[in-house]
Order: sequence, then C-alpha cells, then structure tokens
Amino acid sequence: MKCDISLKNRLKRTQGQMQGVLTMMDQDASCMDILTQLKAIRSGIDTAIGLLTTSNLIQTIQEKNDIELASLEDAINLVVKGIK
Repeated sequence: MKCDISLKNRLKRTQGQMQGVLTMMDQDASCMDILTQLKAIRSGIDTAIGLLTTSNLIQTIQEKNDIELASLEDAINLVVKGIK
C-alpha cells in the first residue's frame, strides 16, 4: 500500500508527542498535563487510522477496477452505485 506523506508526518508528530510525555514523566509533570498529552496522542492515532483506512479503500477500489478516483466521496459513490 502506498502511504501518503501526510500520514507519515502525522505519525512522526505523534511519535514526538510520545517522547514528550516520557520527558514530562521524568520531570514529574502533573498527572493532568500528562493526561492531556496522552489524549492528544490518542486523537492523533485515531485520525491516522481513519486516514489509513480511507486511503486503503480508495487504493483497493482503484486497483481492482483499473480506475482513478479523486476522493473518498468518489470511492463511496462507486461502491453505492455498484462496481461493474
């Protein structure tokens, strides 16, 4: 599967946030501050999962049907209308 650079960048940002949380723990940051960062990390990962799934859907439809889709909306419309 071809991964979009924006997805990789999002995961790198999340990786940096994780390193930041570990640093916060070493510096005895407050539980609330750490929790806030962990929630941001979870949100980033959830978004990455959505982007990865969407990208995979589009790529699969394109490969299986030898067509080019511009967006998720095009992919969904194709599925709803029935792939020939």
